[in-house]
Amino acid sequence: MELLLQRHYHPLGTNGILWHENKILCYTIELPWLQNQRMVSCIPEGRYQLLERYSEKHQSHLMVKGVPDRTLILIHRANNAAKELKGCIAPVSDLTAPGMGKGSVRAFSILMRLVFKSVTHEQPVWLEIGKLPADFSHVKFNY
Repeated sequence: MELLLQRHYHPLGTNGILWHENKILCYTIELPWLQNQRMVSCIPEGRYQLLERYSEKHQSHLMVKGVPDRTLILIHRANNAAKELKGCIAPVSDLTAPGMGKGSVRAFSILMRLVFKSVTHEQPVWLEIGKLPADFSHVKFNY
């Protein structure tokens, strides 16, 4: 399965659109791009494999495998990147400001159901991260 995350960068946070099969799955929030610095920056653009993971803190969630110079980059629930993320990605239903959104529980649930179907059939899940193209300037974020 292939997922595409197209980002829109801001000094205070990074917002994105997560696509599956040319349809918007949800939006995402992340920390701003600060040269891939640990704990304060979103991760570099690229193609990464997603793996299922479990921890007491986040329960079932996803891990982004193979991020250069970074470990434990996760996809988990959060609505405020600055307060709740340390380099991870959070799906949200709506974007409210740079690095902020709402409805993360709902968006995360939709994403996990989709990924679970692929993993159950032993198909790898890939995430391609890039910039939101200029021709998407018509996309209006809700802030």
